[in-house]
Amino acid sequence: MQYHITAPPKTDATIVLPASKSISNRALIIHALAGGTDIPQNLSDCDDTEVIVRALQEMDKRDATATNGEAQDALNIDIKAAGTAMRFLTAYLSCRPGEYVLTGTKRMKQRPIKALVDALRYMGAHIEYLEEEGFPPLRISGRPLEGGQLTMAGSVSSQFISALLMIGTVLKQGLELKMTGVIASRPYIDLTLWMMKEFGAVADWTDIDTITVQPQPYCHREYLIENDWTAASYWYEIMALSSDPEAEIRLSGLMDGSKQGDSVVRHIFSLLGVKTIFDKRTDGQPTTVTLKHQSARVARLEYDLINSPDLAQTLVVCCAMMNIPFHFKGLASLKIKETDRIKALKTELRKLGYVVQDLNDSELLWNGERCEPTGEAIETYEDHRMALAFAPAAIVYPHLQIDNPCVVTKSYPCFWDDLRQAGFEVTEQ
Repeated sequence: MQYHITAPPKTDATIVLPASKSISNRALIIHALAGGTDIPQNLSDCDDTEVIVRALQEMDKRDATATNGEAQDALNIDIKAAGTAMRFLTAYLSCRPGEYVLTGTKRMKQRPIKALVDALRYMGAHIEYLEEEGFPPLRISGRPLEGGQLTMAGSVSSQFISALLMIGTVLKQGLELKMTGVIASRPYIDLTLWMMKEFGAVADWTDIDTITVQPQPYCHREYLIENDWTAASYWYEIMALSSDPEAEIRLSGLMDGSKQGDSVVRHIFSLLGVKTIFDKRTDGQPTTVTLKHQSARVARLEYDLINSPDLAQTLVVCCAMMNIPFHFKGLASLKIKETDRIKALKTELRKLGYVVQDLNDSELLWNGERCEPTGEAIETYEDHRMALAFAPAAIVYPHLQIDNPCVVTKSYPCFWDDLRQAGFEVTEQ
C-alpha cells in the first residue's frame, strides 16, 4: 500500500491525541504486579499496548482453567514488533510462576536483549535463548526471585532498566540497581519511578547512579493515563512547516509538568518558531494545548537527544524541510530500534534532496548540502516513526508518497484520520 499526501493551504485543526504508550505499558505491568482489578483508564489503543493487554489476558485465562498440580505446556506469547512489550514482559514473566515462550517478528529477533536477560539471571531467573544467543525468542520459567544488588551499564535501553525497576517491589530483597557510565533516556527511568510511587512503591534515586526499590507490594488503584507528548511532536512539526501565518493547532489531553520525557518537545520547537499555550495549568490535570507561530527561530539547531531519542526523526525531517542546519547527538539507541533509524533517515532524506551525515553511529548532522531529489516514495522500514515524521514533509513536497503507511498503528493508529481531519488529502494508490 502507498499513500499520496497533499497538504492544505491553511492549518486549523483540533486533534484528540492518543493516550501515552509509555505510560499505558508501564501501568499495565504495575497493575498486573499489584493484582488489581481496575484496568487503567484511557489506555492507548496502539499495537504495542494491545499485545501486552492480550498477553496478560491469556495468562489470566490459563490460570483460571488450570488444574491444581497439573503440569502445563509453555504459554506462547507473540509480541510481534513491540519492543517495550518484549522488555517489560521478559522481566514480568521471570518472576511470575509458569512456563512461557516469548517471541516476535523477524526484526524483533534481531534486537538484542542480553543485558536484561543477564541481569535477571543474576537474580535467579531461568531464561533460555531458543534460537540465537542474546536475542529473542526466549523460554522463561517463572519463579520467585531474590533480587538484591545489581550493576548494569547505564547506556543500555532505558526499557531494560524500567523493566527491572518495576519488578523490584516483588523481589524478596527488593532491588538496588547501580548504573555505570552515561545513563541514557533518564526521563523514561524517572517516569517509571514516578508511576511506581503512584501505585504505592517505595523507590527512588539513593545516589547519583543508584536506584533502590524496597520489597513492598504495589497498591491497586484507579489510574488515568494522559495523552502522548511524542504523538504531539508530529503536530508541532506540521505547525513549524506551515506557511499559514494564522495557523493554529489544538491538542487535547496533555499535561503541563508531565513526567513524559518527550514533553521537552515544546521547548525544542520554541526554537523552531512554535509557541505553546496551555488552556489551564492545573497539576496532574489534562488540558488543551494550542500551537501558534512565533516570529523568532534559530538559524542552526544543535541538541543532545540522549534523553528523547524518539524525537530524532521528527526533528531531523523538520529541520531539513525548514532549511535549518542541525547537529543532533545522543542517538546511539537509534541503531537498535524498529530499524536502523540513522541509516533510514539518511537514505530517505536523500530522496527529497538532503545529504545528511552521521558520526560515531550516534550523531546526525546536516550543513545544508543538497542533491537532486529522486521523487521516489518514502520507505517506512516497518517503523511507525518513519511514516509519522515524514508525513508533514508534504507541506514542502506536494504529493509526497509514503510506502506501507499502516505501520503507524504501532503507536498512533488514528494518525491518517487525524491528518485528513486537519485538511490533508491522503489517498491510497
